[in-house]
Amino acid sequence: MAKMTLLEIVQDIMSDMDSDEINSINDTVEALQVAQIIKSTYYNIIDGKEFPHFNEMFQLDTVGTSKPNYLKIPETIEKVEWVKYNVKETASEKNKYVKIKYLTPEEFVDHVDRRDSTDSKITTVTDFSGVPLNIYNERPPEYFTSFDEEYIVFDNYDTGIETNLQKSKNQCHGKRGVSFTISDSFTPDLPVQMFSYLLNEAKSTAFLTLKQMANPKAEAQSVSQKRRMSQEAWKLKNGITYPHYGRK
Repeated sequence: MAKMTLLEIVQDIMSDMDSDEINSINDTVEALQVAQIIKSTYYNIIDGKEFPHFNEMFQLDTVGTSKPNYLKIPETIEKVEWVKYNVKETASEKNKYVKIKYLTPEEFVDHVDRRDSTDSKITTVTDFSGVPLNIYNERPPEYFTSFDEEYIVFDNYDTGIETNLQKSKNQCHGKRGVSFTISDSFTPDLPVQMFSYLLNEAKSTAFLTLKQMANPKAEAQSVSQKRRMSQEAWKLKNGITYPHYGRK
């Protein structure tokens, strides 16, 4: 089954319900109700399963010299899986991306609290909460954490190379957030093989909600497609698995 726009899904469901024909979701109240049912069904589907196509490479945003060891998580990112930073020491040197190790907030604070705040190699950086952190200012980052799931905090930065950590020097991988727009041309963000499942699951719900009657055919197809989806391999053998840390 090919991907469908929201209007096409609504029209298919309303045709089966023997409802009025529409040319736009906004033509009737019932069409808008069906669109809302599809939206709820969509979120129920993606909340119940990990979809690799939601994962992507991205870069953390630069914060500035007032927080030289901070980088900001883009608003489009829902979960950070791993972070790397380019620790090369000169412009002529080849790139040297190193994976930065994750610490829980408590572990991170314990880590930086063991440092001597009077050491000239330490810069005391104040977190947004007002808590001081002892950050080495002459070495590349080794560990990171997040206190608020909005900013990534690193234990070090190197003033011999840069005044603060840079967007251009980090590589990250994680899960982007998803959204659903109630518009005729909107196409739900799902793999093509999931559209039959979305259609039949929404159709079954629409019959029960709007017509107060079951649609056994749609229900049976939905159950069958859900079972098949749970067994289907992703494009990479056995799918992809990740450690769960960082922003969630």
